[in-house]
Amino acid sequence: MANYTPPVEDMVFLLSDVFAFDKTMAALPGFDEVNTELAASVLEEAGKFAAEILEPLNRPGDEEGAKLDGGLVTTPKGFKEAYRAFAEAGWSGLSGDPEYGGQGLPRTLQILMDEMVSSANLSFGLFPGLTRGATEAIGHHASDELKAIYLPKMISGEWTGAMALTESSAGTDLGLLTTRAEPQADGSYKVTGNKIFISSGDQDFGGNIIHLVLARLPDAPKGVKGISLFLVPKFLVNADGTLGARNGLAAGALEHKMGIHAQPTCVMNYDGATGYLVGEPNRGLAAMFTMMNAERLFVGIEGLGVGEAANQKATAYAKERLQGRSLDGTRPLVPIIEHPDVRKMLLTGRVLCDGARALSMWTALQMDTADRHPDEATRKAADGFVALMTPIVKAAFTDFGFETAVISQQVFGGHGYIREWGMEQFVRDARITQIYEGTNGVQAMDLTGRKLPMEGGELAPRFFALIKQDLQTASLVAGAEAITRETAAALDRLERATSYLLGKGENPAEAGAAATDYLRLFALTALGWCWAKMAMAALAAGADAAPVVRRKPALAEFYAARILPQTMALEASILKGPATLMALAADDF
Repeated sequence: MANYTPPVEDMVFLLSDVFAFDKTMAALPGFDEVNTELAASVLEEAGKFAAEILEPLNRPGDEEGAKLDGGLVTTPKGFKEAYRAFAEAGWSGLSGDPEYGGQGLPRTLQILMDEMVSSANLSFGLFPGLTRGATEAIGHHASDELKAIYLPKMISGEWTGAMALTESSAGTDLGLLTTRAEPQADGSYKVTGNKIFISSGDQDFGGNIIHLVLARLPDAPKGVKGISLFLVPKFLVNADGTLGARNGLAAGALEHKMGIHAQPTCVMNYDGATGYLVGEPNRGLAAMFTMMNAERLFVGIEGLGVGEAANQKATAYAKERLQGRSLDGTRPLVPIIEHPDVRKMLLTGRVLCDGARALSMWTALQMDTADRHPDEATRKAADGFVALMTPIVKAAFTDFGFETAVISQQVFGGHGYIREWGMEQFVRDARITQIYEGTNGVQAMDLTGRKLPMEGGELAPRFFALIKQDLQTASLVAGAEAITRETAAALDRLERATSYLLGKGENPAEAGAAATDYLRLFALTALGWCWAKMAMAALAAGADAAPVVRRKPALAEFYAARILPQTMALEASILKGPATLMALAADDF
């Protein structure tokens, strides 16, 4: 069975030839010494760690699973050592704040590393991914005292993090949560309640585990306006920074899950646990969304990572597996990659993964620009693009990742259904990415209900203008005609659908009925834009370019011919409105 190969060569092509990484970094204070050469060296080493240390633990970790015995959570064999090696190598702090010991490298490199870690071992990647999200929430909203105590050891990887939102009766609607926090004389709070689905809620790596917990103060108003955020450590911290007494929280059970078996997804019990307020009282949801938005982008990259790994293994298998006659009938037995339907499956996965990687890189560059650009207007514009892309990256990339995992499993036939080939694990693991951190339906509702009206309805058109500008340039490049033409047609459909939804703002059923179709239409069009940019860059590189670059124009033509036509049906569905969805009475279902 082929091993995972980190797509570093493709990443470097995107950085250097497609998105002008060096030019972008040169305009951002603090990143002026960051360039493609440095990025390539970082990504090479990250890829080695993912392929050599993390991937070998993936299947055995899935089979062994995390366990809870006598109140103690244990991770599968090798995970504890791998996590410590990960932290000691400095990967935990790659993009962390240098003020607290991080390396302060661009978010762009962080996202590319996240993809490789997710490809190699999705369950493992949640430990550093959730920790990083928690550090962002603490860094943006906590007091200086809490930052000084917790951030250095979280960024170094000595301590890990988790987010505790969901309760059995409060999932998407967090306004229903009942966990309570009682103020204490010393300024701390006693947090009491139960949370479910808490990834990385406990583990056996050592150190501390820092939970960010949503709870209600005694006088809190009902609903989401009465939620506060609390930092609740597994161990209390002494004045000298050492670990003190065990806090009043414990894993009551581990969830029995479809996938990510190596990840301890906990039912957490907080029994008067000492916690510390993060941000303002009753403003916890705003503080938590700093972490949630970071995690939503991270989860989108998880979907991309699983899809990439699955497609790689299916492609290698298709080149080796001999079945069926050649199309011309002259050879009685050929590799299945010669059969058109197998090629369609492999090419579909490849164009979705490569396109998603390009769009994720563009989004990460916008994040870096929003954080550091000296011009306020430029920062604000980039921040708007990040807001627009967050639900698209989360939902579309995880949909694409799951679809790629399924069709990659299909390439294996019956062998894909049995455990020893590893393909069924990709399907099981990828499925959760469409659900957690806000289901993909919720992400689509966020796009149509919240993001489209931003900037007076001009945010999405501002993004469309970028696409039009690049398509105009691409239209002059011989060899890029098909992808340019079909993406322009898809953009026309997307603009019509956008105008339709913006004109129906008074009817919430319109946004809800159109949401998932609209998000997919948006994502497929955005990927078409990325494919036009990649095709242009590859054609400019010429015949002497590396194979991963030379294949881009042909892949772009496949995307234009086989994927973008979906946008016609999506537009038609959106414009039909909500009537057929709402006509049937609930009792008639």
